[in-house]
Amino acid sequence: MKFTRDEIRGSMLLYAISDRTWLKEGESLADVCRRVLDSGATFLQIREKDLEPGRFAQEAEELRQLCQRRNVPFVVNDSVEIALSCGADGVHVGQSDLRGRDIRALIGPDRILGISAGTVAEAKAAQEAGADYIGVGAVFGTSTKKDARNLTVEALRDIVRAVSIPVVAIGGINAGNIAQLKGSNVDGVAVISAIFGAEDPGAATSQLLALAKDMVAAHG
Repeated sequence: MKFTRDEIRGSMLLYAISDRTWLKEGESLADVCRRVLDSGATFLQIREKDLEPGRFAQEAEELRQLCQRRNVPFVVNDSVEIALSCGADGVHVGQSDLRGRDIRALIGPDRILGISAGTVAEAKAAQEAGADYIGVGAVFGTSTKKDARNLTVEALRDIVRAVSIPVVAIGGINAGNIAQLKGSNVDGVAVISAIFGAEDPGAATSQLLALAKDMVAAHG
């Protein structure tokens, strides 16, 4: 399905990124993502760095169906091939994935393209490369990317000001620190461990959604 720019901006509010390493015995990624979506996640990305391609494609298809039934945008991290084969709404790539590749040309004009950025220059380059939104971070310490540098609220604000497309903050965001992003003008937060590592991912999602709404409303 095709989402408008305004719909994409609104969907940034609580952007969930899957992490199967937190799954408990007997749980499937689809089961947890279903609870997360039903508890209010507004966007879902499947991010599986160590899964073999066949399994990755199968799980991507399962999550795509969950999202499609709920009219929630679904993107695949890094793999354009799997995004296209499963009919995902789009793909999210890093700065290194842009080198020598025109991702927008590969996925076409109607799919969502998200690109990571950590500086104003990277954000501008992402917009010029055809991004529909930018994931900016890391804003706090994160176990997912140990070499990531933390960004200040002022740095986030500068990036938001430099581009016209939606910006979602990522990196170590949880219920205890999300309020620190008030005034950054980001459109929402992307969360991994604070959702998928929670004892109750559904309850964590509901709490984070309320806090994200409060954070965005406070930008003024």
